[in-house]
Amino acid sequence: MENTSINEKDFTMSQLNAKYMQDENAAFSYLEDIIWPSGPVCPNCGVTDNAYALQGVRTKPSKKCPEGKIRHGLKKCRDCGKQFTVRIGTMFESSHIELHLWLRAIFLLCTSNRKISAVQLHQKLGITVKSAWLLGRRIRKAMPNDSTISKKTKLPEP
Repeated sequence: MENTSINEKDFTMSQLNAKYMQDENAAFSYLEDIIWPSGPVCPNCGVTDNAYALQGVRTKPSKKCPEGKIRHGLKKCRDCGKQFTVRIGTMFESSHIELHLWLRAIFLLCTSNRKISAVQLHQKLGITVKSAWLLGRRIRKAMPNDSTISKKTKLPEP
């Protein structure tokens, strides 16, 4: 009889190789499907599913990125005319860290048996220690402290 159980390392690697953990557009689509299941909701006026996507919009040029960075997941409300993304009102708001790195950090923190330090996040995600510390702090603050949730999210043992 063949052993079909998945060990923790294989499970972790397959999840980390998911498209939304690698690609920024896929990360925005994934998060939009979770937060807005019935269509985009404008954080300014509260209207549901009356926004359109803005394509090819870039940030202002800087020394680090002379042509400007592409603004992924940008929407514009037809009612109030304001721009917004799925990041507004979440722990991802006002962060320059790419969304797919946030999702990877959340996955690593939730599936780890032990606490992950900022230095470990820095090494695994390729960001500065200061950014990794901020990421870890925001994620831990958003996570519930209830031990029953951590029991439910445990990975199967090999």
